[in-house]
Amino acid sequence: MKNLKQTERIIDLQLFAAGDTVNTTAGIANNTTGAFTPYGENGGLSAEMRTYYSDYLIDMAEPKLVHDQFGQKCPIPKGNGKTIEFRKYDPLPKMTTPLAEGVTPSGQKLDMGVVSADVKQYGGFIELSDMLMLTAVDNNLVQATKLLGGQAGRTLDTITREVLSGGTNVQYSEGQVDERGLLNGGEESGNHYLTVDAVRKAVRYLKKMSAETIDGSYVGIIHPDTAYDLMSDPKWINVKTYSDPEGIYQGEIGKIENVRFVESSEAKVFHAEDLCAQSRELTASSYSVLDSNPTLAEGCGTSSTFELKIKEEITLEDAERLAGGKIQIIYSESDAEVLEISGIDADKKALYLAKAPKNTISAGMVIYPGEAGYKGRDVYSTLIFGENAYGTTEIVGGGLTHIIKQLGSAGTADPLNQRATAGWKATKATVRLVEPYMVRVETASTFG
Repeated sequence: MKNLKQTERIIDLQLFAAGDTVNTTAGIANNTTGAFTPYGENGGLSAEMRTYYSDYLIDMAEPKLVHDQFGQKCPIPKGNGKTIEFRKYDPLPKMTTPLAEGVTPSGQKLDMGVVSADVKQYGGFIELSDMLMLTAVDNNLVQATKLLGGQAGRTLDTITREVLSGGTNVQYSEGQVDERGLLNGGEESGNHYLTVDAVRKAVRYLKKMSAETIDGSYVGIIHPDTAYDLMSDPKWINVKTYSDPEGIYQGEIGKIENVRFVESSEAKVFHAEDLCAQSRELTASSYSVLDSNPTLAEGCGTSSTFELKIKEEITLEDAERLAGGKIQIIYSESDAEVLEISGIDADKKALYLAKAPKNTISAGMVIYPGEAGYKGRDVYSTLIFGENAYGTTEIVGGGLTHIIKQLGSAGTADPLNQRATAGWKATKATVRLVEPYMVRVETASTFG
């Protein structure tokens, strides 16, 4: 669909908006029933045009579905429910005892495990007013389809990414540290960037777990920031030098240590938000253990006897957002701790901790965001896996679908033919099948 390129113009779509709904909105809706019906029933477009727009939406979505590319595909037949079961069998043990002459040995049983997943439906739509369609210079249905394709691709890719990023096999850089909060970056030395040694250790683990390769190599999904650090290694083989250009994966950039890397800006990044509206960090003023739990305002969490007071002002919005979050306390260059905030009293400028800190928190110590790396630095996830590490599914007939409703298709709910819509919906589920077949390598980056 490369011939769809158009002259770029900036148009305020809200200029012709009908009420508050003419925008990208989560969910699927029809002006009369609250749910879309197949566009073939009353969409108003010819079969050729429907196919054209549907294909365009899918073309726009597929380049973003990097995380789905290597999963085991098992669609659920229509009319067979919403739950899928992936069955896996445990390997049989070695039989090292010689057979006795004339004696039949004991038989063995198959040990089968089941991993299940429930399919859910996702979707979104854009509403276009008749005035916009009459007066705008560009073809807004094409533009809407392009935007919806991007939204669909990012949505479905993120669903898979979040499942894969929840795996239990985690390697922190080369193994120098044992938790995310200690991953460092941006310093003159001691940075935990993605290196060939980190990749080699992940490959060693997969081999040890007997993970099969995919077409002869393991696969890694990598963020562009992390790829920058790894590609400087002299062992890096650029994709342009491959002897088999026909077998290149979508998004592939190169390989190292028998891992073929696919690059995506949607790769998981663990990011820590600012601790308050006025400052990214906070400053401790005192720490104490109280005799009893204080009473907190609604929405500010549950209190605890471990009270950490700070110097900065905290708004009620800050308090509601921070309750249940995490902070990082750094005692020394090699000693840091992540603590959970159980509640906040904005008036007292006090944070209440779910547990007591392991060391003394003294006045003047800096408190950092605790959801990411050292001092709140971004942490990047690089997924390295083998065959059958995870599976994806959809219901047959319920895959990614483009739905167009022309002006007036809502009947009496649109008596003046003022509203048209373009939308998408899809069914989706992802599940990790064999945990030992995937490693999540967490590192800092030069750009984090």
